[in-house]
Amino acid sequence: MPEQAPPVGIDTSRPSVARMYDYYLDGKDNYAVDRAAVDKVAEALPEVRQVARENRAFLRRAVRHMARQGIRQFIDIGSGLPTAGNTHEIAQEIIPDARVVYVDNDPVVLAHGRALLAADDNTTVATADLHSPDDVLGHAQTTKLIDFAEPVGVLLIAMVHFLTSEERPRVMGRLHGALAPGSHIAATHTSTDGQSPDATAQIEAVYATTPTPIYLRSRAEIEPFFDGFALVAPGLVMLDEWQPDPEDPGPAPTRWMYGGVGHKLRS
Repeated sequence: MPEQAPPVGIDTSRPSVARMYDYYLDGKDNYAVDRAAVDKVAEALPEVRQVARENRAFLRRAVRHMARQGIRQFIDIGSGLPTAGNTHEIAQEIIPDARVVYVDNDPVVLAHGRALLAADDNTTVATADLHSPDDVLGHAQTTKLIDFAEPVGVLLIAMVHFLTSEERPRVMGRLHGALAPGSHIAATHTSTDGQSPDATAQIEAVYATTPTPIYLRSRAEIEPFFDGFALVAPGLVMLDEWQPDPEDPGPAPTRWMYGGVGHKLRS
C-alpha cells in the first residue's frame, strides 16, 4: 500500500528526530525518509530500538521518583509523540491531577498530541525548541499549566545530546534559573564510552542529515549538563543502573546511554 500523503506543513524531505524516535518504538507516525535514517543508525547501533526502550523505562522511573517527591507539574521537552506509558500517565498514577506540558518542535507532534490529549485538561502540547529555552518556558501552553513559583519536573530524555558544548551553559543555565527550589531535572545522553569510534561517527553522520545533529560524549563531558543541581543517587550512571524497578524492568542493558536526575536544592 502506498504511503499516505503527509499533512500540509509536514516536511518529509529530511528525517525528523521525533518521527525517527517514533519508529524506534514501533510507532506508525513516521515516513520513509525517517525509516531510512533509522536503518542507517541501526547499521552502527543494531540495538537502537532496545536503547529507545531503555530510555522509556528510565523516563517512567524518573517521573515516578519526582512524583513521589511531591512534584505535581512536569515539562517534557523533546517529548516526541505522546504514546502509551508516557509522562502524564505515569505521573497521574501517583498524583491524579498532575499537570504535564509536552514540548516538541515537530508539527506532527503538535497535530497528533493535541488530538490524543484533547480530553485531559491537565495535559497539553507546545511547539517550541530546546535550543530556545525562553520559547519553551514562556509558551502560552506552558504558562497555562505550569506555576514556576512551585517545583517543576523537567524531562530531557535523549535531548541534551542535541546541544553543542557552546549552547549548554546558556540553555541549561536558563532552565536552572527558571525553576523553583525543589525542582528536578532528568536527562539522558548517548555516550562514546566503551563504543567503537567508527560506530559513534556513523551515528553522528546520520543525524547530521536531519535538522537536529547529535553529539555523542563521554561521561565527563555529560556531567556539566547537571551543573547547579545535586544529583539524586546513584548519580549519573548507565540507564539500567539508575534506580532499577523490579516491578517495571527495562530491557537488557545496551550501555549506550547515561542518565541522571538532578535536584535543585532549597536555599
